Amino acid sequence: MPLVSMRQLLDEAAKGGYGVGAFNVNNMEQIQSIMEAARETKSPVIIQASRGARAYSQDRFLYHLMIAATEIYPEIPTVLHLDHGNSVETCKSAIDMGFTSVMMDGSLMADGKTPSSFEYNVDVTRQVVELAHAKGVTVEGEIGCLGGIEDGHGAGVDGLSHLTDPEQAVEFVKQTGLDALAIAIGTSHGAYKFSSKPTGETLKMARLIEIHNRLPGTHLVMHGSSSVPKDLQDIINQYGGKLKPTWGVPVEEIQLGIKNGVRKINVDTDNRLAITGAIRKVFMEKPEEFDPRSYLKPAREAMKKVVALRMTQFGQAGHAGDYAPIPLEEMARRYEAVAV
Repeated sequence: MPLVSMRQLLDEAAKGGYGVGAFNVNNMEQIQSIMEAARETKSPVIIQASRGARAYSQDRFLYHLMIAATEIYPEIPTVLHLDHGNSVETCKSAIDMGFTSVMMDGSLMADGKTPSSFEYNVDVTRQVVELAHAKGVTVEGEIGCLGGIEDGHGAGVDGLSHLTDPEQAVEFVKQTGLDALAIAIGTSHGAYKFSSKPTGETLKMARLIEIHNRLPGTHLVMHGSSSVPKDLQDIINQYGGKLKPTWGVPVEEIQLGIKNGVRKINVDTDNRLAITGAIRKVFMEKPEEFDPRSYLKPAREAMKKVVALRMTQFGQAGHAGDYAPIPLEEMARRYEAVAV
């Protein structure tokens, strides 16, 4: 099965009332972990790469690894998505490379750090929509700013500093014509999201529900949605790590979001924790080990277990075979027909 558009996956998820996890990758082992989990759970999947990941792995390596994934797992509908594109040019480079979905994060200026104006956000997002839809590629945008920093991207502010305004969200969707909308409801990038289990004061699910009620036909996206399980933290610390106590987004809150329009859920930190814990365990228990395969195999398996669990919890498990992939050329024709 070729790479498919994210719009198709999210449309199908909306019909079925489930969410689809979007998992960040930097290397072959992470892609293999995700695809094995997808096969095990029979799930459609979104694999995403940040600008940092693209630089680390080099675009051509990453793209051909994804092509290999579609060849080895032909039964899995698979999206290659650009996470947090910082400019029209960055998004265009991903589209030209063969990404089937891009995020134009115009909530920040091109430096990826400075909060932008509403007008700037609308302008750059609309430009990307025009470029992408002409090729059948999906566009995600963001209104409001998440907390924290990931891969050098983020304002580095508290997650409650720039929450999404529901009225602005409605206007933003209307003026840009995007496919999916990432909203800021108190979550943050990275492991250190909350200093205690989040409550209604720190994770604004009521605001998410209000936005969904105003935009019932728009696919919502939750960024910074790793749950940061204590057992994964404990493994790292047991084998020489020094993670400080931290809390992520409870799975039950994500499931509430899925019931209220969330169709894409970004997960990265949980997978990083799983991989790091497995590698630390090998190094501590077998200090003589030097073969990368000896520690990357258990790391790959640990990440696969986390991804498979999230796929089940988000409801996407069992839905890989529900529909035939729509070619990007056909998606482009559909966008053009709607525009006319």
